[in-house]
Amino acid sequence: MTPDLVEVAGRAVLVWRLPAPWLAMSSGVLGGGFGERRWVLNASVVKGYSRPDPDAHLAEIAAELRLTPGAGTGFLTAVDVRDVVHRTDGGVRVSVTTGIGAYPTWAAGPAGLAETVGTINAVCWLPVRLSPAALVNAVATVAEDKAQALFEAGVPGTGTPTDAIAVLCPPDGPAEPFGGPRSPVGGPLARAVHSAVSAGLTPPHPGK
Repeated sequence: MTPDLVEVAGRAVLVWRLPAPWLAMSSGVLGGGFGERRWVLNASVVKGYSRPDPDAHLAEIAAELRLTPGAGTGFLTAVDVRDVVHRTDGGVRVSVTTGIGAYPTWAAGPAGLAETVGTINAVCWLPVRLSPAALVNAVATVAEDKAQALFEAGVPGTGTPTDAIAVLCPPDGPAEPFGGPRSPVGGPLARAVHSAVSAGLTPPHPGK
Protein backbone atom coordinates (compact mmCIF):
# COMPACT_ATOMS: atom_id res chain seq x y z
CA MET A 1 0.00 0.00 0.00
CA THR A 2 1.41 3.38 -1.02
CA PRO A 3 0.08 6.45 0.82
CA ASP A 4 -0.90 9.79 -0.65
CA LEU A 5 1.09 12.79 0.56
CA VAL A 6 -1.15 15.79 1.29
CA GLU A 7 -1.08 18.97 3.35
CA VAL A 8 -3.51 19.96 6.09
CA ALA A 9 -3.06 23.34 7.80
CA GLY A 10 0.39 23.61 6.27
CA ARG A 11 1.65 20.28 7.67
CA ALA A 12 2.43 17.14 5.68
CA VAL A 13 0.17 14.12 6.13
CA LEU A 14 0.45 10.58 4.80
CA VAL A 15 -2.98 9.07 4.14
CA TRP A 16 -3.88 5.55 3.10
CA ARG A 17 -7.43 5.28 1.71
CA LEU A 18 -8.67 1.69 1.39
CA PRO A 19 -11.34 0.62 -1.10
CA ALA A 20 -12.50 -2.00 1.43
CA PRO A 21 -11.87 -2.44 5.16
CA TRP A 22 -8.77 -4.25 6.39
CA LEU A 23 -8.26 -5.85 9.80
CA ALA A 24 -5.98 -3.76 11.98
CA MET A 25 -4.15 -3.98 15.25
CA SER A 26 -3.12 -0.45 16.12
CA SER A 27 -1.68 1.52 19.00
CA GLY A 28 -2.71 4.76 17.29
CA VAL A 29 -4.06 7.50 19.54
CA LEU A 30 -7.06 7.62 17.19
CA GLY A 31 -8.76 4.35 16.24
CA GLY A 32 -6.41 2.17 18.24
CA GLY A 33 -7.13 -1.43 19.15
CA PHE A 34 -8.40 -4.30 17.00
CA GLY A 35 -10.98 -4.07 14.24
CA GLU A 36 -11.65 -3.15 10.63
CA ARG A 37 -10.23 0.13 9.35
CA ARG A 38 -10.78 1.98 6.06
CA TRP A 39 -8.00 4.55 6.35
CA VAL A 40 -4.73 5.32 8.12
CA LEU A 41 -3.15 8.72 8.82
CA ASN A 42 0.40 9.65 9.82
CA ALA A 43 0.56 13.41 10.32
CA SER A 44 3.43 15.79 11.00
CA VAL A 45 3.15 18.24 13.88
CA VAL A 46 5.46 20.98 15.12
CA LYS A 47 8.32 20.13 17.44
CA GLY A 48 7.22 20.78 21.00
CA TYR A 49 3.65 19.78 20.15
CA SER A 50 1.55 20.05 23.30
CA ARG A 51 -2.14 19.67 22.44
CA PRO A 52 -3.78 17.63 25.21
CA ASP A 53 -6.26 16.04 22.76
CA PRO A 54 -4.23 14.42 19.95
CA ASP A 55 -7.14 12.11 19.14
CA ALA A 56 -9.39 15.11 18.50
CA HIS A 57 -6.64 16.74 16.43
CA LEU A 58 -6.39 13.64 14.24
CA ALA A 59 -10.16 13.55 13.90
CA GLU A 60 -10.02 17.15 12.66
CA ILE A 61 -7.39 16.18 10.07
CA ALA A 62 -9.54 13.23 8.98
CA ALA A 63 -12.56 15.50 8.63
CA GLU A 64 -10.55 17.96 6.53
CA LEU A 65 -9.65 15.05 4.23
CA ARG A 66 -13.30 13.91 4.17
CA LEU A 67 -12.51 10.51 5.66
CA THR A 68 -15.34 8.52 7.24
CA PRO A 69 -15.48 9.36 10.97
CA GLY A 70 -14.53 6.49 13.26
CA ALA A 71 -13.43 4.23 10.40
CA GLY A 72 -9.66 4.64 10.59
CA THR A 73 -6.59 4.91 12.77
CA GLY A 74 -4.06 7.70 13.05
CA PHE A 75 -0.67 8.81 14.36
CA LEU A 76 1.16 12.08 14.96
CA THR A 77 4.89 12.74 14.73
CA ALA A 78 7.29 15.67 14.89
CA VAL A 79 9.13 14.04 11.98
CA ASP A 80 8.47 15.44 8.52
CA VAL A 81 6.46 12.53 7.10
CA ARG A 82 7.91 13.29 3.67
CA ASP A 83 10.97 11.48 5.04
CA VAL A 84 9.00 8.22 5.24
CA VAL A 85 10.92 5.07 4.35
CA HIS A 86 9.07 2.34 2.44
CA ARG A 87 10.24 -1.27 2.35
CA THR A 88 8.81 -4.49 0.91
CA ASP A 89 9.74 -8.09 1.66
CA GLY A 90 7.87 -11.28 0.81
CA GLY A 91 4.61 -9.47 0.13
CA VAL A 92 4.88 -7.35 3.29
CA ARG A 93 4.92 -3.57 2.84
CA VAL A 94 5.96 -1.17 5.58
CA SER A 95 6.13 2.61 5.82
CA VAL A 96 8.15 3.99 8.73
CA THR A 97 8.82 7.53 9.92
CA THR A 98 11.78 7.50 12.28
CA GLY A 99 12.34 10.19 14.87
CA ILE A 100 14.12 9.62 18.16
CA GLY A 101 14.59 13.18 19.36
CA ALA A 102 17.62 14.30 21.30
CA TYR A 103 16.98 11.81 24.09
CA PRO A 104 15.83 8.30 23.13
CA THR A 105 14.58 6.21 26.01
CA TRP A 106 15.07 2.71 27.33
CA ALA A 107 11.77 0.88 27.76
CA ALA A 108 12.62 -0.02 31.37
CA GLY A 109 14.37 3.28 32.11
CA PRO A 110 13.39 5.96 34.65
CA ALA A 111 9.80 7.15 34.68
CA GLY A 112 8.84 10.40 32.99
CA LEU A 113 9.03 11.75 29.46
CA ALA A 114 12.26 12.91 27.90
CA GLU A 115 12.59 16.66 27.52
CA THR A 116 12.70 16.34 23.74
CA VAL A 117 10.89 13.36 22.30
CA GLY A 118 10.68 11.95 18.82
CA THR A 119 8.38 9.29 17.45
CA ILE A 120 8.86 6.16 15.38
CA ASN A 121 5.61 5.31 13.58
CA ALA A 122 5.33 2.07 11.61
CA VAL A 123 2.42 1.24 9.31
CA CYS A 124 2.64 -2.36 8.13
CA TRP A 125 0.58 -4.16 5.48
CA LEU A 126 0.52 -7.94 5.45
CA PRO A 127 -0.39 -9.99 2.36
CA VAL A 128 -2.59 -12.56 4.12
CA ARG A 129 -5.03 -12.65 7.00
CA LEU A 130 -3.68 -13.21 10.50
CA SER A 131 -5.59 -14.37 13.55
CA PRO A 132 -6.09 -11.77 16.31
CA ALA A 133 -3.38 -13.46 18.38
CA ALA A 134 -1.00 -13.45 15.41
CA LEU A 135 -1.63 -9.74 14.87
CA VAL A 136 -0.62 -9.09 18.48
CA ASN A 137 2.45 -11.23 17.82
CA ALA A 138 3.20 -9.18 14.69
CA VAL A 139 3.08 -5.93 16.69
CA ALA A 140 5.65 -7.44 19.07
CA THR A 141 7.79 -8.39 16.07
CA VAL A 142 7.75 -4.79 14.83
CA ALA A 143 8.79 -3.53 18.28
CA GLU A 144 11.61 -6.07 18.52
CA ASP A 145 13.05 -5.17 15.13
CA LYS A 146 12.77 -1.45 15.80
CA ALA A 147 14.81 -1.99 18.98
CA GLN A 148 17.33 -4.17 17.11
CA ALA A 149 17.85 -1.49 14.46
CA LEU A 150 18.39 1.18 17.12
CA PHE A 151 20.86 -1.02 19.00
CA GLU A 152 22.85 -1.77 15.86
CA ALA A 153 23.00 1.96 15.05
CA GLY A 154 24.39 2.75 18.49
CA VAL A 155 21.29 4.61 19.68
CA PRO A 156 21.16 4.53 23.51
CA GLY A 157 17.56 3.43 23.83
CA THR A 158 14.84 1.14 22.55
CA GLY A 159 12.73 3.93 21.08
CA THR A 160 10.73 6.90 22.33
CA PRO A 161 7.76 7.15 24.73
CA THR A 162 5.41 7.95 21.83
CA ASP A 163 6.25 5.25 19.26
CA ALA A 164 3.20 3.73 17.54
CA ILE A 165 2.46 0.75 15.31
CA ALA A 166 -0.36 -0.37 13.03
CA VAL A 167 -0.37 -3.82 11.48
CA LEU A 168 -3.08 -4.45 8.88
CA CYS A 169 -4.13 -7.54 6.94
CA PRO A 170 -6.95 -8.64 4.62
CA PRO A 171 -10.13 -9.62 6.50
CA ASP A 172 -10.78 -12.74 4.41
CA GLY A 173 -9.11 -16.08 3.84
CA PRO A 174 -7.49 -18.65 6.13
CA ALA A 175 -5.90 -17.01 9.14
CA GLU A 176 -2.18 -17.45 9.77
CA PRO A 177 -1.77 -18.45 13.41
CA PHE A 178 1.64 -16.85 14.05
CA GLY A 179 3.22 -13.43 13.54
CA GLY A 180 6.58 -13.89 15.23
CA PRO A 181 9.92 -13.25 13.49
CA ARG A 182 10.35 -16.87 12.41
CA SER A 183 6.83 -17.29 11.01
CA PRO A 184 6.05 -17.13 7.27
CA VAL A 185 4.62 -13.61 7.57
CA GLY A 186 6.54 -12.36 10.59
CA GLY A 187 9.94 -13.07 9.04
CA PRO A 188 9.45 -10.71 6.07
CA LEU A 189 7.81 -8.19 8.41
CA ALA A 190 10.85 -8.27 10.69
CA ARG A 191 13.29 -7.73 7.83
CA ALA A 192 11.25 -4.91 6.29
CA VAL A 193 10.86 -3.00 9.56
CA HIS A 194 14.52 -3.46 10.47
CA SER A 195 15.59 -2.13 7.08
CA ALA A 196 13.18 0.84 7.19
CA VAL A 197 14.16 1.96 10.70
CA SER A 198 17.86 1.55 9.91
CA ALA A 199 17.49 3.67 6.78
CA GLY A 200 15.56 6.33 8.70
CA LEU A 201 18.32 6.86 11.25
CA THR A 202 20.93 9.52 10.51
CA PRO A 203 23.74 9.62 13.11
CA PRO A 204 24.25 11.43 15.39
CA HIS A 205 20.45 11.73 15.47
CA PRO A 206 20.04 15.29 16.83
CA GLY A 207 16.33 16.03 16.87
CA LYS A 208 15.41 13.80 13.91
